[in-house]
Amino acid sequence: MSIEESYKEAIKSKKLEKANTLRLIKSAIKDKDIENRTSESSKQINDHQILALLQNLIKQRKDSIESFKIASRNDLIVKEELEIDLIKQFLPKQLNEKETEEIIKEIIKKQSFSSLKDMSALMNNLKSEYAGSVDIATAGKIAKLILNN
Repeated sequence: MSIEESYKEAIKSKKLEKANTLRLIKSAIKDKDIENRTSESSKQINDHQILALLQNLIKQRKDSIESFKIASRNDLIVKEELEIDLIKQFLPKQLNEKETEEIIKEIIKKQSFSSLKDMSALMNNLKSEYAGSVDIATAGKIAKLILNN
């Protein structure tokens, strides 16, 4: 089900929290699309950019959760976690740490990467080939450990 279809369904079934989160996603996509069209390229937003945008929305919520934990605001933590779960529905299946590690090792072997100098190229490769399915922050930690050895 697309974001638009989910939004319409949430409105019909009067699920206001879900509708609000979906409206926020739609708005972020529209803002990014407008930004693209006003830049030099004047192209519409592509799937890769939408995946990156959704991942950024999740990261923002995770950062908020950390702040809310410090402030002991469990009500807001629950709200943010529900929004994360909803956003994740529109992302490809996330690979776990073991799967991510295997992919990183494969790329390192295939590209003959050998040191932390290759980190940027490795991460660019991950972002282009596994957009949306790899948690980049986790991948970065794993890649550093592997390239340091």
